[in-house]
Amino acid sequence: MTGLLKYAKFMDWLSEHFGKLAAWTVLLSAGISAGNAFVRYGVDWSSNALLEIQWYLFAWMVMVGAPLVLKLNEHVRVDLIYGKLKGHRPVYVDLFGLVFFLLPVMAVMTYMCAPYFWKVWMTNEMSQNAGGLIRWPVILALPLGFAMVFMQGVAEIIKRIAYLQGKYEMDTHYEKPLQ
Repeated sequence: MTGLLKYAKFMDWLSEHFGKLAAWTVLLSAGISAGNAFVRYGVDWSSNALLEIQWYLFAWMVMVGAPLVLKLNEHVRVDLIYGKLKGHRPVYVDLFGLVFFLLPVMAVMTYMCAPYFWKVWMTNEMSQNAGGLIRWPVILALPLGFAMVFMQGVAEIIKRIAYLQGKYEMDTHYEKPLQ
């Protein structure tokens, strides 16, 4: 279990660093969006590249930020009974969801996106828009993000099993969304 917990700690560290990258993409995207609005309405000039880079950054924000959201236990869940469960029961629900839903879906998505990325990379595909950007950087976010969520999911399973065995301290507090 010690080796597995080291893997979980490494994945937590990696997800935190990619989460910082995701945070920077928010700032960059906002700056580019503001600059794009200024030059479009202030100078009457526009660029497809400026528009595309915004959604490229958004894709990176979502895809490489998702593992950190999973690590922080802030992901979306359907709270029909979860918030009412006490003791170890929420951990068992998490394990069930991670093993039977998250990991299979992330594995399939990674498997499906990787060949598409490879094709775009090998052909050096460009945007169809005039002045558009190369596509591989945004397409890379897909298999990378799905694979990282898969790996963080494995880390979460390891931590929950270790918690149930009394070998890992974990905050099992779940805060219901304000609605």
